[in-house]
Amino acid sequence: MADLLAGRNIALAEGRQLEDLAAMLEKEGATVVRCPLVSMLDAPDPAPVLEWLRELIGGRFDLVILMTGEAVRRLLGFAERSALRDSFIAALGKTRTLTRGPKPGRALRELGLTATMVAAAPTSAGVIETVQQENLAGKTVGLTLAGGPNGTLEEFLRQAGAQVRPVLPYVYAPAADTDRVLDLIHHLEAGQLDCLVFTSTPQVDRLFEVAHEHGLEKELRQGLQRTNIAAIGPVVAEALRDKQVTVHITPEQGFVMKNLVQQIKRGLMVQS
Repeated sequence: MADLLAGRNIALAEGRQLEDLAAMLEKEGATVVRCPLVSMLDAPDPAPVLEWLRELIGGRFDLVILMTGEAVRRLLGFAERSALRDSFIAALGKTRTLTRGPKPGRALRELGLTATMVAAAPTSAGVIETVQQENLAGKTVGLTLAGGPNGTLEEFLRQAGAQVRPVLPYVYAPAADTDRVLDLIHHLEAGQLDCLVFTSTPQVDRLFEVAHEHGLEKELRQGLQRTNIAAIGPVVAEALRDKQVTVHITPEQGFVMKNLVQQIKRGLMVQS
């Protein structure tokens, strides 16, 4: 049955895979409003990243925790530009790894590698639950950060006796100009969108920051209340709920875009 989303206006906050997600929804008949709220950039200072890579290649890590697929790909980029690609892949293959969710696992498979462990849930809490079963005393743990510090996870690892070596291979930056974000807020307030889709927590932060800067927090909240809100997984859903936003659509498992689109179809069809 084609065009299940015909007549539906769906706004996307996604940046890196914007067109992939848009194409999936447009194939179902949706009209897509593109408003990428953040973009991802390489860490501006390569020195700490290269130092981390050399520690990995030198066999100094007992465990590497991979929080995102983007981190794996960005590390690969830094390694390639420093003629360390093969050494990086070989070292990662020799080191015990723990992935948070399907995306870092998929990034490893692109390199011909498989994670040693997968977190019990694709969240920091899920990572903690999994590594609680490990004896980390005196161990060195490499940790890829997702655009910024992860104080809760880092503190847990230190309390468990590990020496933590975090690395920040990429940072978030605003993507849409402010006027486009303001247009999105006005579309929401006017009830012109059937669904707004979030795929990362920085997108949530960016939307609320712009609303705050322009005195539109009330309008944003009113718009969000009358719009179906979709989140790609539990981390994003939690960030929205922390801001008192109701999440209507999120996959129960398999937190990837294909599953998200299926959930959007089901969620909006129920209202037809």
